[in-house]
Amino acid sequence: MTERPAATGQAAVDQLLEVLDLDHTGEMTFRGMSPPVGPQRVYGGQVAGQALVAAGRTVDAERFVHSLHGYFVRPGDPAEPIEYQVENVRDGRSFSVRRSVALQHDKPIFFMSASFQRQEEGLDHHAPSPLDVPGPDEVPTMTDRLSRYPERLGIWGQIPRPIDVRYVGEPGWVRPGDRPAEPHQRVWMRLDGKLPDDPLLHACALTYASDLTLLDSVLSVHGEVWGPGGVVGASLDHALWFHRTFRADEWFLYDCWSPSASGARGLATGRMFTTDGRHIASAVQEGLLRRVGA
Repeated sequence: MTERPAATGQAAVDQLLEVLDLDHTGEMTFRGMSPPVGPQRVYGGQVAGQALVAAGRTVDAERFVHSLHGYFVRPGDPAEPIEYQVENVRDGRSFSVRRSVALQHDKPIFFMSASFQRQEEGLDHHAPSPLDVPGPDEVPTMTDRLSRYPERLGIWGQIPRPIDVRYVGEPGWVRPGDRPAEPHQRVWMRLDGKLPDDPLLHACALTYASDLTLLDSVLSVHGEVWGPGGVVGASLDHALWFHRTFRADEWFLYDCWSPSASGARGLATGRMFTTDGRHIASAVQEGLLRRVGA
């Protein structure tokens, strides 16, 4: 039987929108599904994005999410629905805080706190974006890179790819020895199609994308790779701050680096910049990292 190739472009984006469109099952409860084709455990960015959808649907639309902090506590089963329970922690004059818990088989697999703020004016500054980084049209596409490593395709050749990901340097899934050590990992990203104008949806899409390459920056410091002959890992926690308005379907540079790794854990941090240099978001994640044999 011929394998169906991975969906890309607007078709893949539409599938992501379906994944983020949760069923409202109660006043503060929602149900989400995973894509029909995917890895053996639920992708962390998916459960974080869905948890933010659930939390955001209980908040006044005039308040925009400015931060989220989550912990991955159990691997998710992609064959089972995920229930999201939202707690209204507080609704103040300017801020709303929600706690969103993802459950399978009545046990939490992920929990997250998210804070939303009404729009206000105040001090405004940010550090400049990295200099001398080639633009998204100047670096190889994911298809170009995968063509060099057909043995790395496997299930990844079938999973929908709603995010157009373009690595400035070598990614972490190349063969052992093919990746030079680099202090930063820089990746251009955007949704590979158009999204509706809903700001919450763009925040959820950015949350989904933020988990794709962040932990890989820990490996980049050592020139390490994922899989046989390299490292296996899993996200332990994830934090994201949204600084300025953005569209997730327009290019942004994800500039990631790792300040520390020890005890089989690695810390990664990243900043996201638009093509005109606006700093739109920051992320921090710690992950479990263990060496595996060839």
